[in-house]
Amino acid sequence: MDMDQFWHDVIGQNAEALPAYFQPDARINWHCTNERFTVSEFIKANCEYPGAWAGEIERKYALEDFLVTVVRVYAKDRSSSFHVVSFIQLREGRIASVDEYWAEDGAAPQWRLDRHIGTAIHP
Repeated sequence: MDMDQFWHDVIGQNAEALPAYFQPDARINWHCTNERFTVSEFIKANCEYPGAWAGEIERKYALEDFLVTVVRVYAKDRSSSFHVVSFIQLREGRIASVDEYWAEDGAAPQWRLDRHIGTAIHP
C-alpha cells in the first residue's frame, strides 16, 4: 500500500479514492474522542470536516502487514495544526483496522514554562 498516496488522499479529502484503501469490514478508531467508524463513516467524518487542509508525513514505518505513521495536518490558512499517530493493520494489502491518536499542536502549559521544564523541539 502506498502510504504517501493514502495520506495525500486523506488530507485532500478525496472521498472517491479513499474506499479503495480499505477492506469492506475495516474499523477506524479515534481513541482521543472515543469514536469507532466504519469505512463509510470515516470517509464522511474526514471528507466533510470543514476547511482546506495540507500536511506531511513526518515518519513512517512498515512491518509486513503493520504500518505506523506520524503525520502533521494543518489548515491551509495556518489557523490550526494537528499531529496524528496511526497504527494501521493491513489484510491482503488493504487496511483492516486503524487506531489513531490526534492531538492539537500548541504551546506547552504555562506551569511548565514558568518552571523552565523542557525545551522546544523546533525553534
